[in-house]
Amino acid sequence: MVALARTLPIFGSVCTELRRKRPLSLLHIDSSVEVPGDGLFIDGHSLLVDESSMTGESDHVEVNPTKNPFLLSGTKVADGFGRMLVTSVGMNTTWGSMMSTISRDSNKETPLQARLDKLSSSIGKIGLAVAFLFLVALLVRYFTGNTKDENGNAEFNGSKTKVDDLINSIVDIIAAAVIIIVIAIPEGLPLAVTLTLAYSMKRMIADQAMVRKLSACETMGSATTIFAANVLELLHQGVGLNTTGSVYRPTSGARFEFSGSPTEKAILSWAVLELNMDLEELKRSSEILHFEAFNSTKKMSGVTMMKKGENTINVHWKGAAEMILEMCSNYYNFSGKIEAINDVGRKKFGQIIQGMAASSLRCIAFAHKQIPVKENEDRETHRNVKNNGFTLLGLIGLKDPCRPGVKKAVEDCQNAGVEIKMITGDNVFTARAIATECGILRHNQDIKGAVVEGVEFRNYTPEERMEKIDKIRVMARSSPFDKLLMVQCLQQKGHVVAVTGDGTNDAPALKEADIGLSMGIQGTEVAKESSDIVILDDNFGSVATVLRWGRCVYNNIQKFIQFQLTINVSALVVNFVSAVLAGEVPLTTVQLLWVNLIQDSLGALALATEKPTKDLMENPPVGRTKPLITNIMWRNLLFQAFYQTAVMLTLQFKGESIFKVSGNVNDTLIFNTFVLCQVFNEFNARKLEKKNVFEGIHKNKLFLGITGVTIGLQVVMVEFLNKFADTDRLNWWQWGVCIGLAAVSLPIGWLVKCIPVPAKPFFSYLKWRN
Repeated sequence: MVALARTLPIFGSVCTELRRKRPLSLLHIDSSVEVPGDGLFIDGHSLLVDESSMTGESDHVEVNPTKNPFLLSGTKVADGFGRMLVTSVGMNTTWGSMMSTISRDSNKETPLQARLDKLSSSIGKIGLAVAFLFLVALLVRYFTGNTKDENGNAEFNGSKTKVDDLINSIVDIIAAAVIIIVIAIPEGLPLAVTLTLAYSMKRMIADQAMVRKLSACETMGSATTIFAANVLELLHQGVGLNTTGSVYRPTSGARFEFSGSPTEKAILSWAVLELNMDLEELKRSSEILHFEAFNSTKKMSGVTMMKKGENTINVHWKGAAEMILEMCSNYYNFSGKIEAINDVGRKKFGQIIQGMAASSLRCIAFAHKQIPVKENEDRETHRNVKNNGFTLLGLIGLKDPCRPGVKKAVEDCQNAGVEIKMITGDNVFTARAIATECGILRHNQDIKGAVVEGVEFRNYTPEERMEKIDKIRVMARSSPFDKLLMVQCLQQKGHVVAVTGDGTNDAPALKEADIGLSMGIQGTEVAKESSDIVILDDNFGSVATVLRWGRCVYNNIQKFIQFQLTINVSALVVNFVSAVLAGEVPLTTVQLLWVNLIQDSLGALALATEKPTKDLMENPPVGRTKPLITNIMWRNLLFQAFYQTAVMLTLQFKGESIFKVSGNVNDTLIFNTFVLCQVFNEFNARKLEKKNVFEGIHKNKLFLGITGVTIGLQVVMVEFLNKFADTDRLNWWQWGVCIGLAAVSLPIGWLVKCIPVPAKPFFSYLKWRN
C-alpha cells in the first residue's frame, strides 16, 4: 500500500484536496487541518492528532508508521506535518458511519409500551368474549320469552311480535353488548399515561432534567443498567494548566485569596500554606524575563526569570509529568543534592507517575535549569531552552475529587438494583481509580474481567461478549463503536440501558440506548439531538433523580391500572350476572359512560400527580420481562372488585326489600354506591403495598381537589340531572347508606395488604405475560 501511495500524484495544497477528497490520493496535512477522510500515515514529522471528536478525550495521539499509522476523518492535526493516503471519504469513513448511525430513525417500542400493548390486547379479547356471551344470553332470554316489558308481559311472542318491536329489541340488546365492550376496554389508560408523563416532565425541569422525548420518563423507570460514557459528570471539572495564578492577602492577619485555574490555585495554596513560601518577597527580588503559557499540545507552562543582583537566569517549567521527565537529565535527591537520572531512575520515576495515575491523581512535575546571562541577549533562546538538561525538582499529585453527591447517587442506584458502568477513553489505571473513588468499583473487588479495554472487548467473539458483558464494570480506551456495541449486547440480554454522554463520539450510544441522557453544559449539539433527556447541570446526581422520577411514573401508571381494572371487573361481572339472571342491567348506558368519563379522566389526573418517594429506590428494577400487573396488584384489585360486585348484586336483587324503596330509587342507590366505591378505592390505589394510604396526602392538594370535584359532580348527577341520568333524588339517610357501604373499601384494602403473595407472577404458571 505504501509503495502504491508513493506513485500517486501529490496535490498542490490542502484546500484543493479538501474539495476533492478522492480515495487513494496522497494528501499533505499539517497543523490545524481537519483530516478529510480515513487513511494511512505515509511519512512526516511529530504528527499529533486531536481525536476528541471520536473518543471524547482531549489527549493528543501521536501518529507514526509503526505503532499507530491510522488517521480518521473529522480529527484535527494538533502539531507536526505529514502525508497520508486517503482510503475512504464521505459516508464510507468512520465518522460517516457514526453519523449514519445517529441519523437512523429508530421507532423502538419502549418496555412500557410493549407491556401496555399486550395488556390492551388481552383486555380487548376478554371484553369481546364477555360481550359475545352477554349478547347470546340476552338473545336467548328474549327469544325464549323470558324478557318482560313494563307490564310484565313477554316481549317476544313468536309470530305475534311486530317486526318493528323485534328490530328495536335486538338493537337494544346489541347496544347493551357494545356497552359491555366499552366498559371492558380501559380507554382512560392512554390519557392516564400521557397525563403522568406530562406532569413528570414538567416537574423534572426543577430537578435539572429537560425531557426531549416524553416516553423517556417511563422508560427510565425500567432501567437496569446506566452507562457513564464520560467522567466529567462524575468529577469536578477544571484541573487544567491553562492560566497563571495569583495570591492576594488584604491585610497581614487576613486569609489568603487564590485566583487562577483550579490547578494553579491548588499549587499556590500548597506552596503558601504548606511550604510557607513568601510569594510577595519572591516577586520583589526577581524579574520575569519571559513567560510561556500552557499549551494543550506541549502540556506545560514555563517562566524565565532572574534574581536581582545575580548573573544567572533561572528557567522553570511545570506540566504533565511524563513530558517534564523527558526534559530532565538530573534530579534532586532527599538530601538536596543533584544526581543524574539513569535508566533505572527514569523507570522508577515512571512507576511513580503511573502509581499516581492509578490513584486517580493528576501528576504534575517541576523542572529547573540555570543558564548564563549572556544567553539572554536573544529572547528567542528562552523559548527553546526546554529541550534537555533540566533538573527535576519534584512530582505532585492533584486529585479531581468526585462531584458532591456522585458517590451517594451511585450508591442509591446500586441499592435500587441498577448497575453502573463507566466507559471512557482514559487509560486503564485512571479509569479504574476514578471508578473506585466514585463507588462503581469496590476497593477490594476482583477486577479480573471487570475492567477491560475497548480493543479487548472489540476482539471478543459474539459468544464471549454475551458471556462477559454482565461482569464488565469499566471499559477504558473505548471508541464510539465500543460503546455502541456494549449497549447492543446488553439489550440483547434483556437489559434496559441508559447512557450518559456529552460528546459527538457518544452520540451513537445515546441514540441506540433505551434512554439517552446528554449533558446540558458540556454536551455538544449532536449529543443533545441524539438524547432523550438533557441533564442541565452535568451532574450524575441528577441522573439518579431522573431514575427516581422514572420509577414514579411507572408506579403511577400501575396505580391507575389497578384502579381502572377494579372498576372494569366489577362493572362487567355485575352487568353480566344481572343480564343472565334478571334480564336487565342495574347500570344504564348513560350511567356507565358517566363512570367511565369521570373516573378515567379525573382519576387519571389524581393518580398521575403523585410525587416520587424514597421507597421507590428500594425496589429492584422491572426491566423488560417483569409483568406490568404484579401479584400485589392482582390481590388488591380482585378483593376490591369482589366486594363491589357483592354489594351491587345484593342491592340489585335484595335492595328494594332491605331498604323498602322503589325500583328507581334502588337503581339510584346502586349507581351512587358504585361511584362512591371508586372514590374510596382511589385512596387505596395511592399505595400499592403500604397499609397507610393517607401518608403524605396533605402534600398532594391536587389529589384532594380532584376527589372533591368528583364527589360534587356525583351529587349534581344524582340530585339535579335526574332525567338525563335516569336517577331519583336520595334523602340524607340513603346518602349515608351509600357512603357507608363505599367506605368499607378502606378497611378491606388495609386487611387485604396483610395477605402475602408469592414473588413469582401468577400467570407465569400459564406461560403467559400481561
